[in-house]
Amino acid sequence: MAEIRANLPQGTPIEIWFQDEARVGQKNTITRRWAQRGTRPSAPKDQRTKSAYIFGAICPEEGKGAGLVLPFCNTETMTLHLAEIALAVAPGAHAVVLMDQAGWHMTSKLKVPANISIVALPAKCPELNPVENVWQFMRDNWLSNRIFTSHDNIVDHCCEAWNKLVDQPWRIMTIGRRKWARRF
Repeated sequence: MAEIRANLPQGTPIEIWFQDEARVGQKNTITRRWAQRGTRPSAPKDQRTKSAYIFGAICPEEGKGAGLVLPFCNTETMTLHLAEIALAVAPGAHAVVLMDQAGWHMTSKLKVPANISIVALPAKCPELNPVENVWQFMRDNWLSNRIFTSHDNIVDHCCEAWNKLVDQPWRIMTIGRRKWARRF
């Protein structure tokens, strides 16, 4: 972080963002359901395999999010997502985006906007990325226990779920804050 700060003009505010992707598709997960004691509620299950990816990033201190729903994960789609994050960063601020070490995150072919620096989280430590908790919340509340009828239906539900999240900045703050990742 000190290295990033040293390369910025003095007094530049830094926003801490977390980024990840989640696959959502027809082969969906089943979550807990409320039911009368002693009964077994039915839950829909689908074996088809169409899917989409939610590219999501949150800035818990500001309660902001930036996301895209895309058909696959690669360097080009990650570049699009970084451009989306760059638009959400406050004017004059710089974003430090913490993310896992997926191949499309760390390649030199990735086009990183000038107002973003990428910091890789340690390998095999998803608990350090609060976006993992965002995915769990979205699945538990908006994306599970359903049959998606088509790829467009998957995209529509993903967009609706992400927009619901972004419309609730307090939820982003509640789910995403980490004591070790405060504003600098």
